[in-house]
This record gives sequence, structure tokens and C-alpha cells, in this order.
Amino acid sequence: MSLNRSEKEAVISDVTSLAAKAQTLVMAEYRGITVADMTKLRSSARSNGVSLSVLKNTLARRAVAGSAFEVASDQMTGPLIYGFSVDAVAAAKVVADFAKTNDKLVIRGGAFAGKALDVNGVKQLASIPSREVLLAQLCGLLMSPMSRIAVVLGALSAQRGEGAAEPVAEVAAA
Repeated sequence: MSLNRSEKEAVISDVTSLAAKAQTLVMAEYRGITVADMTKLRSSARSNGVSLSVLKNTLARRAVAGSAFEVASDQMTGPLIYGFSVDAVAAAKVVADFAKTNDKLVIRGGAFAGKALDVNGVKQLASIPSREVLLAQLCGLLMSPMSRIAVVLGALSAQRGEGAAEPVAEVAAA
């Protein structure tokens, strides 16, 4: 079913607003995927804050014109699903994880920070831990020296406490 001019303009404005908020765009070919599998992919995307859309490529090109995702315009051919995410790795992670279990979803490329990504670039982006995991690792690194110092000071305190307890016991006995 074709869209009339006002519907096309509405789609372009929706995708333009998505692109303005997003950090990452991932494109994948979805030819041959069942409706049930597509529903699983959309559900996974929704829970991770990724917006998935099946768009006409000409409308997608117009929507990303002038944005950081314009570099990926030459990759917009064939039946594609577009994933936009505010989180830098969420879209890549959702699509790459789904592609591991479903061979009919083929990653075509994407864009991040104004640079076009090929298939390997999207997979590398997907392998980066999420923001929450990175923050937890940073906290662990910052806490490690403090906890080591606390252990050493506790051991020294215990040694001094044991050493000081013996002479006091001898004085009390004498």
C-alpha cells in the first residue's frame, strides 16, 4: 500500500526526530523472517530502548539527510529494518544478538558518531559492554585500592592488637 504525500511527510518527520535523538543507526536485511521472529525482535528492541522501523529506503534517506547518519545513505538498499538507539551500543547489541540465533536476519551496516559502519563495525560495537556494566567496572576499579588498603590496615591493627595484648597479660599476671 503506497502512502500519500502527507503520510510520507509524517514518516519522514518521525524518523528525523528519531535520528536527532539517537546515537546509533543499525540496518539489517530481514528477508524471510517469520512474523513470530520479527515480533520477538521488536519486543527485545523495545525492552532495550531501541526503535525498529521498516521504512522505504527513499524515505529513510530523506529523513537522515543532514544528520550524522547521512554517511550510511549508500547502504540503504533492499528490504531493510532500521534500528535507532539513544544508547550507543543498544541497537547494535539487539540486532547482533538476534542475528546470532536467526540466520535470516543479515546485518548490512550502520552509522555511529558520524561514521559509516560495515558489518564488522556493527559487531564490534555490539561487543562493547553496556553503559551500566562499564560504570560498574569503573566503580570496581576505584574501590579496589581502597579495599586493599582497608585489608592491610585491618591486618596491621590485628597484629598490633595481638602484640599489645601479650605484654598487658604478662603485667597483669606479675
